[in-house]
Amino acid sequence: MATSSIFTNIVINDPKKAEKFIDALETSSHDPAWKPTTPVKPPLTDIEAIRKLMAKRVSVK
Repeated sequence: MATSSIFTNIVINDPKKAEKFIDALETSSHDPAWKPTTPVKPPLTDIEAIRKLMAKRVSVK
């Protein structure tokens, strides 16, 4: 399951490594540079376009 990896306990014994980890978390939370990997297509609202799409689906079977 994909969510199981986010519930892992992290043990850091070295204070310098702990400080670097905290700094990295703070830096990433200030300005996340997230961009979608693929362009988002708007939903189909045109009735004829929906019919064409459904017609392709029926003919494939």
